[in-house]
Amino acid sequence: MTPHAPPAFEAVLRARRDAGRKLLIPYVMAGMTEDWVEVLEAVVVAGADAVEVGIPFSDPMMDGPVIQEASLQALQRGTTPAAVVDAVGEAQLGVPIAVMTYYNLVFRAGHRRMARSLAAAGIGAAIVPDLPLEELGPWATEADDAGVATILLVAPSTPEDRVARICARSRGFVYAVARMGVTGERVSLGPSTGDVVTRARAATDLPVCVGVGISTPAQAVEACRSADGVIVGSALVRRLLEHGGPDAARDLVADLRAALDRA
Repeated sequence: MTPHAPPAFEAVLRARRDAGRKLLIPYVMAGMTEDWVEVLEAVVVAGADAVEVGIPFSDPMMDGPVIQEASLQALQRGTTPAAVVDAVGEAQLGVPIAVMTYYNLVFRAGHRRMARSLAAAGIGAAIVPDLPLEELGPWATEADDAGVATILLVAPSTPEDRVARICARSRGFVYAVARMGVTGERVSLGPSTGDVVTRARAATDLPVCVGVGISTPAQAVEACRSADGVIVGSALVRRLLEHGGPDAARDLVADLRAALDRA
């Protein structure tokens, strides 16, 4: 694979986007419950176009209280990065899978080892939010060689010239951060959502998906007036923390899918 060839993860999302479908990407923290793999299966059945799987970490700096609590529970259950990758590979979910992790874990495993283990498990993409563009090279080279898309983030505060550079280097899709701050549910999206999506779309033909604060079907529809899709994390993880079980996850994702399809 050449460094600029689109990985399979990206090709699938592009094809769905080009067919007129609004992309729905639920986030699930691996290991937070004993049945977390069944939760992954449930959200796929409910209409997820891809799934973002969180690898638990002791200091998840981008994540708010809900996902921090899920990460803590996963760590207390003995969840390790290798166990997460193995479990996802065995599940064979049938949709593109991205992992979300932090650079400490990538560095500890080794760039090549991490990239190749993801690829071997059928995991097509990785989000490493604390790895800046200027220091991305060693990881991204190994990820490209393994066919793993490195998804980069654009925030409302990102300067215009940097938006262009981030979008040029992102693979899979561009993650548009809806608003400043850590992950968590919001009452409303605010005007920054449309602005950050517009700036990203002007810089790339990759799918642009919005995350951080997308909490309800109505907000997903609102975000997708400008974006190609949404990432829904805290709202789903909170439901799992409160109610548990694949059925709770399936119901929320089905509601999101139905709202996006009606819009």
